[in-house]
Order: sequence, then structure tokens, then C-alpha cells
Amino acid sequence: MQDVGFRNRRDAGRQLAQRLERLDALSEPVVLALPRGGVPVAYEVARALGAPLAPFLVRKLGIPGHEELAMGAIATGGIRVLDHDLIARLGIPQDAVERVVEAETRELRRRQAAYDGRYAIPSLEGRTVVLVDDGVATGASIVAAVEALRAYRPGAIVVAVPVAAAETAAALRRFVDAVVCVVETGQLDGVGSWYRDFRQTSDGEVRTLLAEASAAAEAAAAPPEVPRG
Repeated sequence: MQDVGFRNRRDAGRQLAQRLERLDALSEPVVLALPRGGVPVAYEVARALGAPLAPFLVRKLGIPGHEELAMGAIATGGIRVLDHDLIARLGIPQDAVERVVEAETRELRRRQAAYDGRYAIPSLEGRTVVLVDDGVATGASIVAAVEALRAYRPGAIVVAVPVAAAETAAALRRFVDAVVCVVETGQLDGVGSWYRDFRQTSDGEVRTLLAEASAAAEAAAAPPEVPRG
């Protein structure tokens, strides 16, 4: 275990929120989480910032036979990002790439039905989008998400993750307005190695956290009661 780590995703989110609170004023921030693992992190960030929380769907395209390695990603809005150099270098046939895309598209649509139907993305135009995941290694999923987000015309895009590969974080800083991390490391063997508890986040947990965040946002927006008498 590294010197710096997180008990779980909720703890990581609280530590990340402290870093975000040090930024200059965020213009009407909206927190978007990459399900499923990014949702517990983003829940704590949204609560600390007093910002709305919504899921934003991205699916990594894993290399056939080595699915933990990304050759690209797809995201909400029909966005597809492929690492063509890697695909060519590994000699992955186009039909194999398309099979992976089709499988991940089916899963993305399933998650859209599970999350987006109840927790729609609010208007992002002119607002600061804080895009949250539980960690970044290659950055393929984040890049796909950012490409999709630009269509919503946000005022700024901030990528916020508890842990990131330093090289990836540096590349992302040329691509978005800011990257905020608790830890940047030169050697990221796996995001999970920075967590004591990195159990898979369930759809049920995602729905519960989104429902709690939605209820808190509605309560905050409700007009104060006028005392009688």
C-alpha cells in the first residue's frame, strides 16, 4: 500500500472536495459522475460544493483479451474516441473493434435507462462542469466524456479525480480548463491499488446516492416556509 491512499470512494471524494474548494470561484458548478465508481466520489464533491449531481455515461473499449487496457471509449451523445495508433500497433482487426463497440454500446444504453431517465443532466451552458471519476490511468474515458460535454457549451470543464497517472494528468491539462487530483503518481499500476476498499459499485448504490443528492438539491432550492401568526 502506498503512503497516501483512501479508505474507500467516499473518503476519496471528501479529500478531493477539499482540493476543489481551494479553486477560484466556480461559476454555477454542476458535478457529473462517471458511473459506476465515480458516483460515490462525486456525491461527496457535490455535497461539499452545494452543486447538483448527475451521471454522465462513458464506457471504456477494452482490447480483446486484455480488457483492462483501453483502446478507446464511447460516451453519451454518440461520441467514440479510438486510439488508432495503438489499434494499428497491436494489429486489432476492425471487425474486432466494432464488436467491442457494439457490446459497450448495449451496456451504455442499459445504464442510460437505469440512471439518466430519472436523473437528467441539467443545463450546462455557461456553467462550470466538474467531471468526476474514481481515478484516471490512460484517460480514454475522460477524453470521450469531455468531447461529448463540449456539445453542451459549458463555461469551463474541470476534471477531478482522487488519483491520476502524472503523464495522463499533464496531457489532460492541455485539453480542459483544470485538472484537480489528490495524488498524481508516476507509476499507476492500477487505480484500485490506492484504495483500501475498492469493491465494485453496484447499480443500487448508484441509484441510492443519486436519489439522496437529488433530494438534497430540491430541499436547498425550496423557498423558506413563512411562519404563521
